[in-house]
Amino acid sequence: MGLVDAHQSGFKRLLQNAAYWQVAAVLVIVCCLVALLGDHGREALKYERLAIENGEYWRLLTGHFAHLGLTHLVLNMAGLVLVWLLVGRCYSSWQWTAIVFVSIAAISGGFWFFDTHMLWYVGLSGVLHGLLLAGALPGLRSYQAESVIICVIVAGKLAWEQLAGPLPGSESVSGGDVVVNAHLFGAIGGVAGAAIFWRSAAGQRSI
Repeated sequence: MGLVDAHQSGFKRLLQNAAYWQVAAVLVIVCCLVALLGDHGREALKYERLAIENGEYWRLLTGHFAHLGLTHLVLNMAGLVLVWLLVGRCYSSWQWTAIVFVSIAAISGGFWFFDTHMLWYVGLSGVLHGLLLAGALPGLRSYQAESVIICVIVAGKLAWEQLAGPLPGSESVSGGDVVVNAHLFGAIGGVAGAAIFWRSAAGQRSI
């Protein structure tokens, strides 16, 4: 292979790798833009039950992109990068986009119909649980070790949160209460998303 061919091949691989990060990059940009709006932006965009009852339906979507503060934002963005490093190659960009919205719908729907006491919520952590499970589940068909480990860890974490509450120290780190049901509903959305694309995702590498 000549020098020009090598450069072209390297550039092509770079573009292919960048394509895997499109959805993650959009999520980071959206969350950072919302954060730049400050407290007023968070108040206008957060999931807030009473406001939604009064017709502010956009909050069902935008609440997942708002955060309590810089620490909360950084933690979720770091989690998003980790999720993408682990399972970002499992789906195409449009499939990941669909899974994001399925997870959001599962969380907001779960809050609305089952957690009627949940007055407000912000954060991407529920969606992250959905994305991680959606990316790991296809690997179970071929018994990929990393997929099995991810699913066991996520299932164990969800069980702990439902039985004992948030993981020790998680609330002090994030700067506010951890809504564990967001993680559960997000995981359910991730499973639903994986089911939708089960055939097309089967056999693809998770890492």
